[in-house]
Amino acid sequence: MSTPMDIDETSQASIQSAASSPRRSTRISSRASTPAPAPVLARATRDATEAVNQASNTADWVAAAPRPVQPPTDGSAFDALAHISSSAYNNSRTATLASPVPDVCRTAPCCLGIDEAGRGPVLGPMVYGISYCPLSDDPRLRQMGFDDSKKLDEPTRRRLFDDINKANDFMGFSVCVISPQDISSSMLRRAKYNLNALSHDTAMSLVQRALDDGVNIAKVFVDTVGTAETYQEKLSERFPGIEFKVSAKADSLFPIVSAASICAKVVRDHVLDIWQFSEPHGSTIGRDFGCGYPSDPVTKQWLQTNMDSVFGFPGVVRFSWGTCKNILIDRAVNVTWEDDGEDEDDERANAKKSNHSILEFVKPTAPKRHRYFIERKLEIVQDLR
Repeated sequence: MSTPMDIDETSQASIQSAASSPRRSTRISSRASTPAPAPVLARATRDATEAVNQASNTADWVAAAPRPVQPPTDGSAFDALAHISSSAYNNSRTATLASPVPDVCRTAPCCLGIDEAGRGPVLGPMVYGISYCPLSDDPRLRQMGFDDSKKLDEPTRRRLFDDINKANDFMGFSVCVISPQDISSSMLRRAKYNLNALSHDTAMSLVQRALDDGVNIAKVFVDTVGTAETYQEKLSERFPGIEFKVSAKADSLFPIVSAASICAKVVRDHVLDIWQFSEPHGSTIGRDFGCGYPSDPVTKQWLQTNMDSVFGFPGVVRFSWGTCKNILIDRAVNVTWEDDGEDEDDERANAKKSNHSILEFVKPTAPKRHRYFIERKLEIVQDLR
């Protein structure tokens, strides 16, 4: 019998970002020889408004509450990737998928590893993964042959991921798949929220989820994002009573982090492999992405080929990346959103401009010197040399 994974998708809310707000005058590109026709502008405005209304608020999904799942009763493994391929999964939204928690992990002190996959690519989601098992099972963990996912070929990663699924008597894992739209919307919103902050919050949300699911976490190993000491202090303050070890190359040093790295990498690759394009012309979009990094010529060519001059890139693209911005500047048409009214900040700014002080209408005069200085012919010294 196969037990389904827990799929926890996020609630949707409006992004409060100046970069994506249709109420402000915004340009998609600054270089164009001809303006877009009126019907195209109207359609662009309507679609942009709908996109903003459907966008995900990062704060909502970071704090998303988990739903408990019962572990398999017959000891059988479950197919994690099958749930990503199912109709229940929506690749345009950030989602957290969690395996059942082994009974032993609820009682025995456990170690937990954290790592990510897909931080740098311009295409696809960034996936954060955790893996955990009892500290007493460290010898068994080391015998499974885990290593940094970047050092392993795809067949080896898939085999090890299957081994993690089958080891459900003592191992569990969870992954958070952060959609490209949520990554870019977070980075471009009015209140600055960079990729490091997004990574830290996602990692902490996965630790909190594991605790809420009943995992007895004693020690956590983390592959660092930013300064290791600062990150470790941040985690320790958030989760007092848990020992944290944050270090560079943790996915090569600690097998439990290697396991998390493999989970994140395999899930990200699978999401890209089965990506469902939501665009009306999605069936005609090529899937030869290359490696997804901005420096890859194949990826660059794919971006050039699949950029619409009005609507921009498909949803699989992180539109906040510099590579995308440059392509839009070079090739997209100008689109100016109609302003349907001033927002509160604009009103305050205009009010400040219109409120003049009475002192502005009084001709300024030089301050009069005291007679003491005048009678003694004392002058202000300009140079002490």
